Amino acid sequence: MLTDLRRGVVALAVFTVLVGLAYPLLLLGVGQVAFRGAADGSLVRGADGRVVGSSLIGQAFDAPGYFWGRPSAAGDGYDAGASGASNLGPTSRKLADTVRERVRALLASHPGATAADIPAELVTASGSGLDPDISPAAAAFQVDRVAAARGLDPGRVRALVRRHTEGRDLGFLGEPRVSVLRLNLALDTVSSGR
Repeated sequence: MLTDLRRGVVALAVFTVLVGLAYPLLLLGVGQVAFRGAADGSLVRGADGRVVGSSLIGQAFDAPGYFWGRPSAAGDGYDAGASGASNLGPTSRKLADTVRERVRALLASHPGATAADIPAELVTASGSGLDPDISPAAAAFQVDRVAAARGLDPGRVRALVRRHTEGRDLGFLGEPRVSVLRLNLALDTVSSGR
């Protein structure tokens, strides 16, 4: 019996060291060498070198001079600790009222636009509530507002959107997208003349 107990304690100690310490350290090392940016959280730095966010987590932008991301249902909005959907279905009165309110707000801030012009993603939250990207169509819808608020030529802002549009992964996976954070950082750089 004592021999079996000793074997069990030794096996527990060996596997604790292997699986609880050696394996995680090995994966950390591989991640830091092979995937440094991703292993560190895909952090995005501003012009001054400070971390301003992650390319994987959306942020709330609501000033007229910035592109706005998809609405968030995560906590109080873009709360990474409360990631999740609203779970409101297509027959939900609350969802319909929320979408109507978002459409009204967008129409008020985009004179001349109609409800049919608004991409659906700008009035509906995603499953995670943390989407960092919008479609090129959602960015194009906002160009005139952003350009007017910053005193920039709309053509220059459109060119900036094109430069920050990422294509499909491997040429066929997913949809083209625009990182709202990176685009807004580029806008700040253009507006400051850097």
